[in-house]
Amino acid sequence: MRRRGYSSAAGAEDEGAVDLTPMLDVVFIMLIFFIVTATFIKESGVDVNRPDASTEQQKDNITVLVAISADNSIWIDKRRIDIRSVRANIERLHAENPEGGVVIQADELSSVKTFTSVLDAARSVVPHEKVSLATDSSN
Repeated sequence: MRRRGYSSAAGAEDEGAVDLTPMLDVVFIMLIFFIVTATFIKESGVDVNRPDASTEQQKDNITVLVAISADNSIWIDKRRIDIRSVRANIERLHAENPEGGVVIQADELSSVKTFTSVLDAARSVVPHEKVSLATDSSN
């Protein structure tokens, strides 16, 4: 005697179907893992020709990256910043990670006056040993 509501063909399809839920769970977990562990590179927002230096050292844990272009414009987080607001921007970004430092990328053709102003603003927020100048490592 046959059961009502079930056919033999439908039962065969159910047995051959693959449940994709566990595979999708694994894919989403891997996606979350890669997003969380990815290292995000901070960029200043402008390309600068950094000067060469023979005493360069690699710095880790950079919080704030400040760029000074050849026309003496100051860039932080891909935004052009006025010289009067450099300190406030460094304070805001440094508050997010107090253990990090400040790296200034000054173009070879930028003025010493602009560099000194940015350096003074950075040193008023961050300890002196955590403020550094980026140089070209092509030597």
